[in-house]
Amino acid sequence: MDHLTIFIALTAAAIIIQAGILFGMFLAVRKTSAKIEALADDVRTKVLPTAELVHSMMVELRPKIDTAIANVSESTTMVRAQLGRLDAAVSDVVDRARLQVIRADDLVSRSLDRVEETTEMVHQTVVAPVRKLAGVIQGVTAGLEFLVGSRRRRRDRDPIPQDEMFI
Repeated sequence: MDHLTIFIALTAAAIIIQAGILFGMFLAVRKTSAKIEALADDVRTKVLPTAELVHSMMVELRPKIDTAIANVSESTTMVRAQLGRLDAAVSDVVDRARLQVIRADDLVSRSLDRVEETTEMVHQTVVAPVRKLAGVIQGVTAGLEFLVGSRRRRRDRDPIPQDEMFI
């Protein structure tokens, strides 16, 4: 029986230890429960009124927010349509400007070609004959100078009386 008493004593000690542990757990849970109840009271007094205020504001502002969202959506649609029209108008203006630049370039090119043709024609019909005429006049002038110059040479050879030199 000696083993039985030791076994009963060990079992009794284990039960007492378990009871002590359970009592310690009970005290810890009770202490934690008190802290949680205090925290819950703080939440009720501070957070719940704020949550109720936010809820009432959301109830009041929801229609206004919905209206604002609808207005922004409608405005975005209108702006997108206007930008499409503006893009088409700008593209049209750019195309027309490009055509006008091409026309102006052709006009300037044709005008320059005509100026060159006119210059060439004036050169052939006026300048070339004038040069020829100038050459002929220079030839005639040279011939006349030669003829007149030979008469002077003859006079230079003949002595001029002193009386004729006085005027």
